[in-house]
Amino acid sequence: MSGLLIEGRTGTWEVVIGLEVHAQVTSNAKLFSGASAAFGAEPNSQVSLVDAAMPGMLPVINKVCVDQAIKTGLGLNAAINRTSVFARKNYFYADLPQGYQISQYEKPIVGEGIVLVDLPDGTTREIGIERLHLEQDAGKSLHDQHPSKSYIDLNRSGVALMEIVSKPDLRSGDEAAAYLTKLRAILRYLGTCDGNMEEGSMRCDANVSVRKAGDPFGTRCEIKNVNSIRFVKQAIEYEARRQVEVIEEGGIIDQETRLFDSRQGVTRSMRSKEHAHDYRYFPDPDLLPLVLTEERIAAIKASLPELPDAKKQRFMQDYGLSAYDAGVLVAEQETSGFYEKVVTSSGDAKLAANWVITELFGQLNTAGKDIADSPVSADSLGKMIARIKDGTISGRIAKDVFAEMFETGKDADAIIEEKGLKQVSDTGAIEKVIDEVLAANQDKVAEYKSGKDKLFGFFVGQVMKASQGKANPGMVNELLKSKLA
Repeated sequence: MSGLLIEGRTGTWEVVIGLEVHAQVTSNAKLFSGASAAFGAEPNSQVSLVDAAMPGMLPVINKVCVDQAIKTGLGLNAAINRTSVFARKNYFYADLPQGYQISQYEKPIVGEGIVLVDLPDGTTREIGIERLHLEQDAGKSLHDQHPSKSYIDLNRSGVALMEIVSKPDLRSGDEAAAYLTKLRAILRYLGTCDGNMEEGSMRCDANVSVRKAGDPFGTRCEIKNVNSIRFVKQAIEYEARRQVEVIEEGGIIDQETRLFDSRQGVTRSMRSKEHAHDYRYFPDPDLLPLVLTEERIAAIKASLPELPDAKKQRFMQDYGLSAYDAGVLVAEQETSGFYEKVVTSSGDAKLAANWVITELFGQLNTAGKDIADSPVSADSLGKMIARIKDGTISGRIAKDVFAEMFETGKDADAIIEEKGLKQVSDTGAIEKVIDEVLAANQDKVAEYKSGKDKLFGFFVGQVMKASQGKANPGMVNELLKSKLA
């Protein structure tokens, strides 16, 4: 796949992608019962009579889950529907005790919205949101616990999900990955879903089709339950190429549901794709329509935090950062908060951005740590940057100091003092070193004076080496220019 297009034997093909993201609502209890929604409990230890579909049990809507859905819709710049309806989606599966899933169909709680996506080439694209609806999750079937039987864990049964459906606006695996990354960031900023794909609290179904440019949409295949952004990208790219090959060999694409095998890097047929009428949707007779007041929506809107797009613009405007640097720093809420504390301690926004993005992220990646586990606090990093600004240490020495801080957790001032790393800004001391370097390199001095200006960097390097990196670089440059003139 080259960029947004696939080159086939019969010409160029365009890929059309829509994503359905199932995001687990951050809530202590399930959507229609008071049972705990916490992850990692013993199997079947968090199952109420409602979750187990015992006769006569009636669902009661969880107010927190409704508010979280409204908050998410507002964060996606989407329309909030004043009236929405819960429906029964009928199908049989062993881990679905009721024989139906309570979901929303014709009248979801959230309507159309927009996500602004930052693409790898530095451009941005608006990706449309079709809808967001609330629904309950099913349980989990375990097929590896017994040689001839499947086990059922109903802990997830009834857990609240938001299904966020994009429009078919995505055109490549890279765009899909960027969209998911941005969507997860928004959900985390809002606190409505933790976005933890490893724990299953965010899962993705990808609808993929191909067409020649300008043609109507092709037949789509749905790749079900992909649990990482990297795998979503891989699955889309494999499936798009597969469809092009099938069509160019004279075959037709069957509308079907497929699974992605991450070990082999391929998609495999699972079952023919259901249509909406196959589920026999009808309004749930046990639940009244959900009616929201403007006051409730306005109160939730007033409580929204500063979201990634707004924060990015503020970082560019207030701190003079590039779009790229600002985008990196706002990608996670913890990172943006850490950065702003570094700015406060250091007094230099651009230097703070460079140190957080390059040095801190580099060390964290090497150590396999998140920013929350950083051995160097934001305040400590800011104070070290302040020592560069006030001339106590040079930028080169600062890297050594930072490495020591990361390894030991010590304060920058303590390391500078212990190791005698203070920058030399005494004119006489620097002049003495320069004189020694020039005396030892008379041949190079002659070459420089004959027109080889590039040798200036050599002299700077020799002086810094002789001073063990402690000489003030600005003063070295100034004094060298004067002596070589």
